[in-house]
Amino acid sequence: MPGKKRPTQADVAKQADVSQAMVSYVINNNSAVSIPDETRRRILDAMHSLGYVPNVTARRLRASKTFTIAGVIPDITNPFYPAFERGIQDAADRYGYDLIMVNTDGTAERERKCLSSMLQGRVDGIVGVFFHLQAMDLGALIEQEIGVVRFESMPKVPGTMPIDNIFIDNIAASRAAVEYLIERDHRRIAMLTSQEGPARFREMGYREALAAYDIAIDPALLSLGAYSEDGGYAAMNRLLQGESRPRAVFAANDLMAMGAMIAIREAGLTTPGDIAVMGFDDIPTARLVYPALTTVTQFQRDLGKRAAEMLFERLNGAAPPTGRSQQMPYKLIIRESA
Repeated sequence: MPGKKRPTQADVAKQADVSQAMVSYVINNNSAVSIPDETRRRILDAMHSLGYVPNVTARRLRASKTFTIAGVIPDITNPFYPAFERGIQDAADRYGYDLIMVNTDGTAERERKCLSSMLQGRVDGIVGVFFHLQAMDLGALIEQEIGVVRFESMPKVPGTMPIDNIFIDNIAASRAAVEYLIERDHRRIAMLTSQEGPARFREMGYREALAAYDIAIDPALLSLGAYSEDGGYAAMNRLLQGESRPRAVFAANDLMAMGAMIAIREAGLTTPGDIAVMGFDDIPTARLVYPALTTVTQFQRDLGKRAAEMLFERLNGAAPPTGRSQQMPYKLIIRESA
């Protein structure tokens, strides 16, 4: 209401029956101070009751920080990434940071443009999926003490630069997926692969699985396409027009797998009766399509959350001076398509 005095930290402290310093610790998510859950809850209740809103501008000036991080992704239309970003948001909320999202379309030009924007002091740190920028390209961010955590397709050897990495073993996960198809008595297994994202590592897993079972790799069963539903549809149609169609298909991601299932259906064939289909990513729609898609989950939300936690550990001085690399789990999700 006009003329009403804006509540202060002192007001919150008085209502919660704690010191003003304790209120400040909660507002700023000071990890160096242990605060009992009951005390934290009492302070948060008092803030809500009084309608207290922290003065973000003053906070930034005092700390010489933006209290903002960026989540950089290659394709906002790929359902894999919203869950990944949600995990980043979970951690950002807990640490009292804002999150901005940047889409690069997976191009070198837009990744460099993003880098230039971040160097203007807009964020304190970045959790990024970069297809083109390498560690040396990110050196300018490190010089400005901007934290960087990368979601990688494969393990990265931690370097001397304080750049952290988080990953799943795409080769091992893909090998497990194809071995599942082989153990279901499929021998003529195709792969829908791509030049984008982690597809090349997933193709390596495909090749390793076939070799482990002494199954010759038929180049005619490798079909290249865009990392999308349309790409999977086109790649599958090429396989169906071949002399001998596959009995099973492993797609580099779920979108390609769904495109393949459409092509199979339009050809008058059934999944999995005529052709079994295996995806990768376990996007939300994987269990909603018919038949529900057998796939590999990366636990996207957990990935994003842990990546952001690694970033805040570095921003808060709780990380080593050199880079870290953390492997995360995957799991085969068995449904009706294979």
